[in-house]
Amino acid sequence: MATKIRLQRRGRKKYAFYSIVVADAKSPRDGRFIEKLGIYNPNTNPATIDFNEDQALKWVMNGAQPTDTVKAILSYKGVLLRKHLQVGVNKGAITQEEADKRFEEWKQSKEAKVTGKVDSLAKAKEDAEKARLAAEAKVKEARAEALKAKQAEAEAAAAAEAGEGEEEAPAEGGEAPEATNE
Repeated sequence: MATKIRLQRRGRKKYAFYSIVVADAKSPRDGRFIEKLGIYNPNTNPATIDFNEDQALKWVMNGAQPTDTVKAILSYKGVLLRKHLQVGVNKGAITQEEADKRFEEWKQSKEAKVTGKVDSLAKAKEDAEKARLAAEAKVKEARAEALKAKQAEAEAAAAAEAGEGEEEAPAEGGEAPEATNE
C-alpha cells in the first residue's frame, strides 16, 4: 500500500485550514486516513504549523511520500533534515551525537529567524498604527482649524451686520429735520 503524507481540507469557505494526515494514495483528499499528524493554518502570519514531528519522521523513514506542500512544511520544521542526518547515522557517515548537535544548531537558527519575522511584523503593525494615528490627528487639527476659520468668518459677518445696523438705525428710526425757509 502506497502511503502519502498530505493535507486534508477543513474549515469554511474562503477560510481553509488543513489537517496533516497519513493516508493511502488511492483514498480521496478528505476521505479516510491512517493517522492524523497535526494541523496547518495558512491564514495566520507566519502560518501556524502544529504537528507531531517524531511521528512524521517515523512515517518518512518508513517510506511515506509527502506531497509538495507537506514536503515544504516538513522541510520548514526540520523533519527532512532529521531524516537526512538519520540516514547518515544509519550508514555510519556520522555519529548520532554529531547529528543531534547539527540539528540543534539548525533549529536554534531557524527559531531565531521565525522570532525575528514575528518581531518585525509586530513592529510594522505598531508603526502602521502610529502612522494612522498621526494622520488622524492631522485631519482632526485641519478640521479644527477650518471650524475656527468658519466661526471667525461668521463672527466677522455678524459684527459687520451689527456695525451697519448701528449706523443706519438713527437715520431710519429718527426723522430727519426738514429745513424750512420762510
